[in-house]
Amino acid sequence: MADDEEAKEYRWESGYEKTWEAIKEDDDGMLESSVADLVARAKKKRAALRASGAIQLGMMRHLFVVIDASECMSLQDLKPTRFLCVLKLLETFIHEFFDLNPISQIGILTTKSKRSDRIAVLAGNQKKHIETLQLLRNSSCEGEPSIQNSLEMAINGLKNMPSHTSREVLVLFGSLTTCDPGDIQQTIRSLKENNIRVSIIGLAAEVRICREIAKKTGGSYNVLLDDHHLKELLLNQVQPPAVAGAMEASLVKMGFPGGATCMNDGNSTDSAAEHAPAYCLCHIENDNASLLSSNGYNCPQCGSRYCELPVECKQCGLTLVSAPHLARSYHHLFPINPFIERNYAHDMSYCFACAKPFLETELNVYECQTCHQIVCLDCDLFIRETMHTCPGCASDACKAQMNTK
Repeated sequence: MADDEEAKEYRWESGYEKTWEAIKEDDDGMLESSVADLVARAKKKRAALRASGAIQLGMMRHLFVVIDASECMSLQDLKPTRFLCVLKLLETFIHEFFDLNPISQIGILTTKSKRSDRIAVLAGNQKKHIETLQLLRNSSCEGEPSIQNSLEMAINGLKNMPSHTSREVLVLFGSLTTCDPGDIQQTIRSLKENNIRVSIIGLAAEVRICREIAKKTGGSYNVLLDDHHLKELLLNQVQPPAVAGAMEASLVKMGFPGGATCMNDGNSTDSAAEHAPAYCLCHIENDNASLLSSNGYNCPQCGSRYCELPVECKQCGLTLVSAPHLARSYHHLFPINPFIERNYAHDMSYCFACAKPFLETELNVYECQTCHQIVCLDCDLFIRETMHTCPGCASDACKAQMNTK
């Protein structure tokens, strides 16, 4: 009877994992290996949860990031201040965003003194956005924020985007109040009509109107615990969202420009006009930059010169990309299936991916559902987050191709 009472759990206990029971000392009396294994398993669980969802778009996203720059952002519960901590973590977010979504675009808005300001227009230039965030560090935090003014400005920038793209707004909100000039419910209806998804990260406490906006537009609403949790919440927004039901599928016209580089060896078959110095439209608005350049990429439709890809041509509106950009975006459409977790057996001698021998202390290994190859936990995470291709399936495909030849 006593054993039955000890085995019973309260209802609130059943929702938590007893991670303290999984921590064990290794041969040297250290706990690092057990803690690292717990962190890796939690990471794998989040990756498997994302992979098991609906087919993801991930090819073209248009995202406005709204930063609260009101007086409350000068508080020091996040070091050194809320505002500086957010700007620093956003640099990492932008880098990771364009790494996974290379043909997407980001715009930056701020809200303070009951108004909203556009700091950066929608663009795919990662360096320019990071420089903009670094310049924002010198600005002051003052007044009250306005969610409605920020969302209305985001709507004006997103409503004319093509219907096959994902329209999103990410709000970093530190205040507990908002000063809006009109009916916020009308703004929410406008967001739904234009298929704009709003996700909000609260820096202080839960605000009812923020949860309502996120829920009605299909976004997410979270309140951070600390700066590490804030970084995790931001990186969760890097992964492209599930395809909306009303989103149309259509062909997108893109250009693949060739590089324009000066060559004096006489062996080039390109025309001299392609290598001639030309005005770079990337820096045409920058007074300090040199507009005349011999290197870059020429638009195949109108011949305009650009320094970096991807970019939208300012002359003809054609989206200019390279083949690797599309390749890095393609895996979001067909995410790799989660590997099956199996108990370690002695006949499993080594990991197929890294060829590392399995240790007798190995508790679990992971099997591909297609090629049935066995990999370790580290390789499973690397395959899911970096490679996006199973090495066993790829090698089988190579063997089949060699046999056909």
